[in-house]
Amino acid sequence: MKNLPKKIRSKKLNSRVDLTAMVSVSFLLIIFFMLVGELSKPKVLDLSAGNECCDCPVPHYGENRTFTIILGPNDKLIYYAGILAIPKIEPQITQYGKEGIRKKIETYNNAALKYAEQLGKTGRSISVIIKPAKKSNYGNLVDILNELKRANIDSYAIVPQFTPEETKLLAAK
Repeated sequence: MKNLPKKIRSKKLNSRVDLTAMVSVSFLLIIFFMLVGELSKPKVLDLSAGNECCDCPVPHYGENRTFTIILGPNDKLIYYAGILAIPKIEPQITQYGKEGIRKKIETYNNAALKYAEQLGKTGRSISVIIKPAKKSNYGNLVDILNELKRANIDSYAIVPQFTPEETKLLAAK
């Protein structure tokens, strides 16, 4: 019995898993989801940046910077400042030219710049919203753009949609 062959046993190796790659990927995923979570939060712009404690004529700075011009048929030109529901300047009819709309724009722009200086926001002129009616003249739109250029207004938008109140205003005046 002594001559029986010995059983050959295989040598057991210590099995070890390298987790370095998995840790790296998990950190990248954590950073990615943190970044996406931060970027998906809604950003809000505070338009009520006026000083409520001073005797300023208008409490909101953003409303002071809007000036709307409505171009109607037959060279009709209506303007107002602020929001139509509570305008800073009531809707009025004026004419094209130096003593008409250009003077109104320059006067309102100077007042808005002075008000912005009181708030510490210098160098921002008004934003003009141009609303041409379907039956308005293309030449009138060009004339308004020229008036804005002469008055050094570089912030404007041409918006073809009318609110119901503006439609009533255009029909009434």
